[in-house]
Amino acid sequence: MLNLFRSFMHSKIGAVIALGFLVLIALAFAAGDVAGMRSSLSGSDGRVATVGKRAITASELGQAATGALETLKRDNPRLTMKDFIASAGLSTVLDQSIDRAALAEFGERHGVIASDRLIDSEIAKIPAFQGPDGKFSDNAYKALLAQRGLTDATVRRELGDGLIARQLLTPAAFGARMPNALVTRYAAAQFEKRAGAVALLPAAAFVPAAPPSDAEVTAFFNTNRARYTLPERRAVRFALFNEAALKSVPQPTDAEIATRYNLNKAAFGPSETRRLSQLVLPTEAAARAVLAEVTGGKTLEASAAAKGLAVAKIGPVSRSAMVTQSSEAIAAAAFGAAQGKTIGPVRGPLGWLLVRVDAVDAKPGKTLDQAREEITTTLVAEKRRAALTEFSAKIEDEFDNGASLGDVAKELGLTITETAPLTADGQIFGAPDQKAPAELARVLGTAFAMEREGQPQLAEIEPGKTFLVFDVSRIVAAAPPPLAQIKAQVANDLALRKGAAQAKAAAEKVLAELKRGKELGAAISGLGVAQIPPVNRIELGREDLARLGQTVPPPLALFFSMAQGSAKLLAAPNDRGWYVVSLAKIVPGDLARIAPLMPAATRELSGQTGREYSAQLRAAIRQDIGVKRNQGGIDAVSRRLVGGN
Repeated sequence: MLNLFRSFMHSKIGAVIALGFLVLIALAFAAGDVAGMRSSLSGSDGRVATVGKRAITASELGQAATGALETLKRDNPRLTMKDFIASAGLSTVLDQSIDRAALAEFGERHGVIASDRLIDSEIAKIPAFQGPDGKFSDNAYKALLAQRGLTDATVRRELGDGLIARQLLTPAAFGARMPNALVTRYAAAQFEKRAGAVALLPAAAFVPAAPPSDAEVTAFFNTNRARYTLPERRAVRFALFNEAALKSVPQPTDAEIATRYNLNKAAFGPSETRRLSQLVLPTEAAARAVLAEVTGGKTLEASAAAKGLAVAKIGPVSRSAMVTQSSEAIAAAAFGAAQGKTIGPVRGPLGWLLVRVDAVDAKPGKTLDQAREEITTTLVAEKRRAALTEFSAKIEDEFDNGASLGDVAKELGLTITETAPLTADGQIFGAPDQKAPAELARVLGTAFAMEREGQPQLAEIEPGKTFLVFDVSRIVAAAPPPLAQIKAQVANDLALRKGAAQAKAAAEKVLAELKRGKELGAAISGLGVAQIPPVNRIELGREDLARLGQTVPPPLALFFSMAQGSAKLLAAPNDRGWYVVSLAKIVPGDLARIAPLMPAATRELSGQTGREYSAQLRAAIRQDIGVKRNQGGIDAVSRRLVGGN
């Protein structure tokens, strides 16, 4: 879940940015209540780490973790602090905070500083500190710092530390280049071919004959409760309504109709548009020569084509638009001629113009009485939308004042629909081929964010037209079902666990035989187990592997990471057994195919080299400065963060 976060934090750019701005993430994205987090940690503001002479406090770590989580929530709103910490998010944030402090102290020792003017420049770049004109706003800066419980000194210190880190790390990575010999080896690997074999020793083939006892099943269930935990389910009640729920909307008055007519006289007045053909010539004489040909019976297109020119089609266009596009003189001439006539020459911005009137579309204007029906329809629609919006606001007020979904539905005469239990991804629990009603797509995230049942809300489904009132009628927390309901499944899983242990022992025997020179098929036959499937012979290239994309089976992934002549074991998922993977031969890629890849491979691998140099410099600086972690304090922050989530 947090791979993107970890990848970013460990990238060359991400490392530098993260070092300086972890505490400011919440500010830059205007998200997260770090002030509240500070309060929750105020009783334990001791050190979680000491970096040289600097201290990283529980409050600072809590702020940084909260800011990082809020940033990730922009892409995954359902992400919780518990998920974040379980995926090593807190330790990653702490590592980056330690790096930031170590780099800052190292820089100060060796005269690397960030001037006040440079810090001012960085502050001005942060969008959250900018006003409506896009420029830095001192008022916005002070207000946001006060809102987040931060001081100007804290912000400037963190930014300064980040700028020092940038000055130290960027040169370390700049200009890094991997030697061509290594690039060639890596590029050649993209076209190599491998031959070997894979065998699966299934757990089912080694399951003990005696079934597990009830005590064993119970103990296994209690130890592996997370394995059987069912996701949280929620039943949602909802009702849709639109303008039909409005009992009476006043009709437009004569005065309102007249006012709308007067405001839009231009739209109701007479109008005329024309379709035109236009030819531009360089001189007046050339234009008159073409006009003479047209007057003599030749078409404008034919005359233009004979001279290597083309006629442009214009319109439909109004006179005012024609003035804007060309000039008053050209528009006057074009709209003063009858249909079918060619006028000109007229001086234009690019030369001399001949214009033919191809079509005239004249529309008479409408009187107030003629426009009354059209205006009435528009005003009625506007009034109904306004009334619906006002009505929706009234419903929200009722909910705020304690009205239930049933109360509002009864008042509106709506029918409430209740869903079957749903999971957070919109699936009906127990029916993976069925989804929640489409009307709930926009509100499902909100429904799963509600703290308890019976908290009705209003949502707009189709802007200004369709609304939905909903609440959560039932919440079933994530938990495993009673053992009695799944006892057979648990007993089977336990049997497979035992079988997997026996399969591993058998696989280790096979591996030992392979090291003594025995062939894989013969080694497996020597086990004397009939239910083992035949050995799979493999001959594949890395190109074949690449075509599989993200669906590479784990045994194949291992197969392409082994040394020639080696054999390894790999556990199958979910206690399904053990794989024995044997690699017999590697055929290097054709050097002729490598040449086109060399420039791209050099760029990519050199970039990785630069990132490695930066990482090594950070590690060396940490060691030079000295780091002490207070694991008790770190654990306390972790507990408080999860407890407050």
